[in-house]
Amino acid sequence: MTVRVRFAPSPTGFVHIGSLRTALYNYLFAKKMGGKYILRIEDTDRTRLVEGAIENMIEALKWAGIEHDEGAMLRDGKIVEEGEFGPYTQSERLDIYTKYIDELLEKGHAYHCFCSKERLDQVREEQRAAGTTPGYDGKCRDISIEEAKKRIEAGEEYVIRLRLPENKNITFNDVVRGSVTVNTADLDDQVLIKTDGFPTYHFAVVVDDHLMGITHVIRGEEWIISTPKHVYLYEAFGWEAPKYVHLPNILNSERKKLSKRHGDVAAKDFKAKGYLPEGLVNYLALVGWSPEDNQELFTMEELIEKFSLERVSKSGGVFDKDKLNWVNSHYIKESAPERITDLAIPYLIEAGFITKEDAKEKYEWLCDMVKLLQEKIDYVAQITDKVDIFFKTEIKPEDEKAEEILKLDHLSHLLDVFKEKVEAADIIDEAFGKKALKEIQKEHGYKGKNLFMPIRVALTGAVHGPDLNLMLKVLGKQNIINRIVYVKENLL
Repeated sequence: MTVRVRFAPSPTGFVHIGSLRTALYNYLFAKKMGGKYILRIEDTDRTRLVEGAIENMIEALKWAGIEHDEGAMLRDGKIVEEGEFGPYTQSERLDIYTKYIDELLEKGHAYHCFCSKERLDQVREEQRAAGTTPGYDGKCRDISIEEAKKRIEAGEEYVIRLRLPENKNITFNDVVRGSVTVNTADLDDQVLIKTDGFPTYHFAVVVDDHLMGITHVIRGEEWIISTPKHVYLYEAFGWEAPKYVHLPNILNSERKKLSKRHGDVAAKDFKAKGYLPEGLVNYLALVGWSPEDNQELFTMEELIEKFSLERVSKSGGVFDKDKLNWVNSHYIKESAPERITDLAIPYLIEAGFITKEDAKEKYEWLCDMVKLLQEKIDYVAQITDKVDIFFKTEIKPEDEKAEEILKLDHLSHLLDVFKEKVEAADIIDEAFGKKALKEIQKEHGYKGKNLFMPIRVALTGAVHGPDLNLMLKVLGKQNIINRIVYVKENLL
């Protein structure tokens, strides 16, 4: 049996990180098992559609490296469908749903319901007042198909509901949660076809999953309460149900389900801040799943190799920004400076540090600067908090240790002789620092921490930092001289 899984979002807005993780787990499982990963568009709720959402969704998944084998694809800016099981967009499958709803009606597993919204609201209010669970009271269950057809021809609005058997236990096995049993007394006669003729999620998902050969349904735990209805629909049609995997929610720091009011929750939010896709994906994989060993950093290939549904947690995983930052900073450090520079340039322009012309004319210099700062940032947008050192003359000691070094007796003389070396140099490159400091050591006897550290503090305000020789190259001749003058006039 070839494993076939699907990610089936509704085009109602951005890709939430919870949805991104669901897509990721589907992708990892399909690749691990040598199967197929499908993208299906569930657009039957016509009231919530957002223009451009499908394109944005496909782009977000592609950015994250989660690319599907079949389904809706973006080619040259246009949505096309690829695969043998289409259409992959539900609104284009209405004739298919009509065929299968007719079959349910004929078998007596579904019925027409003519209850108005006002009546349904009143029934629910009465049920709440009586302390019972709100649900449909079955008023239209006994209407015959013949009577229903007459009422439809007379222009009455209707929906089609699933006819659940009374007092029947429905059991299914969930890979994460084990055996789950629900009695139909605790379920509602679910609407399958709405008044607009479109199927509900609960009907379309079963028909589509069956016809597309889906073997494993991997989705969020919010759907577990609906699964018994889906399982019963498979039984009603005489079809074999897929295996179910319900993923735990992603929680905020208060252990409540993560939502938009808690801040950044969309893939685009993290992309906009300069998180790297491999950093976000690596971290998200660990929110609800853990490997057998304690490995925390994974390439996509390693995730595919180690992923298993059996290691998915039953309990929700807390979204820890600090842990995400730690993971992402690893990938920033490992990236080529050119890659991070290209990502950093828009932030530097927006913050007013450089112009578009600077980005072209000073690209090599910007790469050197970014190379110095890669160790210090968790996501690329943070670069604007770290670059003052390269654009301003003022120096502020960052801690008590730096303040102590600025009080060293020999610092004034050391800065004078270093300034002379800088002024005499034709070019300040990485070789300059090594040569100049060696000469000062030989000529004046300053060495070790009494040589390197005071110069670093005088030029940056920090005791520790990136490579001093590259730092001198990036600062440049005039900037170095200006800082020495500033420190001597204001801090010594």
